[in-house]
Amino acid sequence: MPLRLHHIVFDARDLPGLARFWAEVLRWRVLSEREREVVIGPDEAAPVGICFMPVTDEKRVKNRLHLDLTSEVEDRDDEIERLLALGAKRVDIGQTGEESWVVLADPEGNEFCVVRPKVTLIS
Repeated sequence: MPLRLHHIVFDARDLPGLARFWAEVLRWRVLSEREREVVIGPDEAAPVGICFMPVTDEKRVKNRLHLDLTSEVEDRDDEIERLLALGAKRVDIGQTGEESWVVLADPEGNEFCVVRPKVTLIS
């Protein structure tokens, strides 16, 4: 059997807090919560989830890997505002202002993007 992606893993100082943030962002739920591991996903049968593991050090540099999120075209601005209300922050990683995405960071500083829907890329 070939390898499959099981979890995307985030290092976190506040496991339950960061897990709840991302569960709200993705409209997922907490599937498992232990002292040293919290897992979120759309449901228990989902092929991939996000796992949060403890670290003591603070994030200091730009992520080498990040998530790109998207929505329907008409919902994009409202979704960005919802993410900001949940605790995301706008961050500057050198964008010019002409990009088709918005760069945000979660409460622990992990960057992610809200990109325009793929349907807008083909028209």
